[in-house]
Amino acid sequence: MRICVILEGCYPYVTGGVSTWIHQYMKGMPQHEFVVWAVGANAKDRGKFKYELPENVVEVREIFLDDAFGMQLTKGKYQFTEEEVRELREFVNCRRPNWEKLFKMYHDRRISPIAFLMSEDFLNILTKICHEEYPYVSFSDLFHTVRSMLLPVLYIMQTEVPKADIYHAIATGYSGILARLGSYVNHAPYEITEHGIYTREREEEIIRAKWVVPAFKRFWVRFFYMLSAAAYEKASGITSLFDKAMEMQIDMGCHREKCRYIVNGIHFERFCSMPLKKENGFIDIGAILRISPIKDVKTLLYAFAELKRRVPNARLYVAGPEDDKEYAQECYALNEHLGTRDVFFLGTVNVLEYMEKFDFTVLSSISEGMPLSVLESFAAGRPCVVTDVGCCKQLINGMGDDELGSAGYCVPPMYREALSDALEMMCVHPEERYQMGITGKKRVELYFRHEDMIQNYLDEYDEVFRRWRESDSA
Repeated sequence: MRICVILEGCYPYVTGGVSTWIHQYMKGMPQHEFVVWAVGANAKDRGKFKYELPENVVEVREIFLDDAFGMQLTKGKYQFTEEEVRELREFVNCRRPNWEKLFKMYHDRRISPIAFLMSEDFLNILTKICHEEYPYVSFSDLFHTVRSMLLPVLYIMQTEVPKADIYHAIATGYSGILARLGSYVNHAPYEITEHGIYTREREEEIIRAKWVVPAFKRFWVRFFYMLSAAAYEKASGITSLFDKAMEMQIDMGCHREKCRYIVNGIHFERFCSMPLKKENGFIDIGAILRISPIKDVKTLLYAFAELKRRVPNARLYVAGPEDDKEYAQECYALNEHLGTRDVFFLGTVNVLEYMEKFDFTVLSSISEGMPLSVLESFAAGRPCVVTDVGCCKQLINGMGDDELGSAGYCVPPMYREALSDALEMMCVHPEERYQMGITGKKRVELYFRHEDMIQNYLDEYDEVFRRWRESDSA
């Protein structure tokens, strides 16, 4: 079987998180061929892979969204039909266009994206939106906002589609649109897997974003909801990582019978024989994460500064790449301003080597799915302090029939006092910390093994093909 995995903003350009997951996922299915269809933001990243691709990756296709803004208007005008204008009006309004009709226009007939965005039809649609929704906003601001919003989507519709037996998008968004396009072009099923709920994550980013004109934040959120709805609509299977995420997908319009959750899995044997840290007079805390706003490193630094006043022999190691260089510089400056000793930024490290040095780990994110770093920490017998996002609380306390007990502490996100208190509890109660570590190791051994996850996805593919055949014959 040839599986086309479609990825946005991660593999093979970024390490950790979803990138690590998909790398191990493809290696776990050596009997199948994979095509990597990667969507990136900046063309400067072309070919700059952070991973050595597995042997069963037979093709890589790269798409960069900023290439859309270098397109030139082709000669001649295109006269849109009333039906086409109706679908484009739905598209511009970020409602529910007929995507197959858009694919026919922009993929099959290769209509220039610029032709529409410079047309009288587009200006008429936009003028109506401006009068009805933004009467006190500059039309020019609205024009450039909507153009920058829609052009990359029209651009990716024109891309050449790789052949595959199934298209598997590891998110909705742009990658979800490509999965639906692949299904349309090559008459094959497509599957959506979300590690975090894409629309919720984009909504959080838009709310915080400085580059978005405040008046248009709601419009941007509506845009991303439109993309996700398009991906969900025709998917033959939709998976998430835990039950609450699945319920969110259903609430956003997914058919329940197409939804299931498949938990993450790790290679337990790589970590399970790791000895406890040798006594060195310090309590060493590991934060294995990418330095980015969504990981909320700043709250962690504030919390550790308070912890240091209570537990002078505590040390913090932030192990992970600078996912957002501007944010990383802000974190370094904050730590210098706080004057906290014993905070070490390690950059990208071999987790196996550094886990030995930690007594326990911490994750201070404001958004997560099912973080692999927590599972790896558990497998090594290191308990965790986490924030109550994604399924982190369930990882700490157990999911379903799991009654093993607690493997750490869970605190509200962005609550530095609670985070500092939890870190202190972990530092000053070594026996309880040890027992929590045993619990975490047992939890991963029983419920979060890589081989079980791979088999669950293979079973899901079988179910996707069954649904596809049934819908195709209906």
